[in-house]
Amino acid sequence: MLYQPTIEKLHELRFFGMAKALQEQAEMPQCATMSFEDRFALLVDREATERENSRLQGRLKLAKLRLTATIEDIDYRHPRGLDKALVLSLASCQWIRKHDNCIVIGPTGVGKSYLACALAHKACREGYRTRYIRAPRLFEEFATAKADGRYRKLLAAYARIDLLVIDDWGLATLTEEQRRDLLEIMDDRHDLRSTLIASQIPIEKWHSVIGDPTLGDAILDRLVHNAHKLVLKGDSLRKTNKKNIEES
Repeated sequence: MLYQPTIEKLHELRFFGMAKALQEQAEMPQCATMSFEDRFALLVDREATERENSRLQGRLKLAKLRLTATIEDIDYRHPRGLDKALVLSLASCQWIRKHDNCIVIGPTGVGKSYLACALAHKACREGYRTRYIRAPRLFEEFATAKADGRYRKLLAAYARIDLLVIDDWGLATLTEEQRRDLLEIMDDRHDLRSTLIASQIPIEKWHSVIGDPTLGDAILDRLVHNAHKLVLKGDSLRKTNKKNIEES
């Protein structure tokens, strides 16, 4: 049997997974002993896998994760108060299905960004549209969008994201414009989408970061009341890892 014309037609139809699997079957003599149903099932499975991998790569591209991090690679040995049971519960993504939020607090270098990116990566694997962004860059994006007339369009885009990860929150007190932008973002997402905040600043000091009591109440009401909280402590992992390298 000549497979090449069929493979070319599969490419034309964009069945790239089936085309690869058929090419592999043509090069494996043992496949000749398999039934048509079994061989066809392998082709369909390969196509489904290829398409899901392609969708995952698209979600990861949209997510723009700062770090290559996975739930499976999280280090629980370092004494930093990391609740493994809670992390594994969050890894199920049930909180995203329920439109809850998540807050990760801890000092510099303790692994907040890694944990945030690992949870975001798992969300991508589970089929959720995800976006990672540092707080300063988020506010910069919205300021630029206002200047070129894309503000409402950008708000709508952020409202559609299933999991929004805002890292480095609270590095500076918000301006009036930033406070109102954040309220718009949180209002669009409240009880509809999930937000993860990673910050060095304890939650009880967030009112000071926001800089306005009224807007602070409104923002935190939409963000904190249904949030799962991970509070990390201890020395910087970067310092610890450097010390271990120097002593080895």
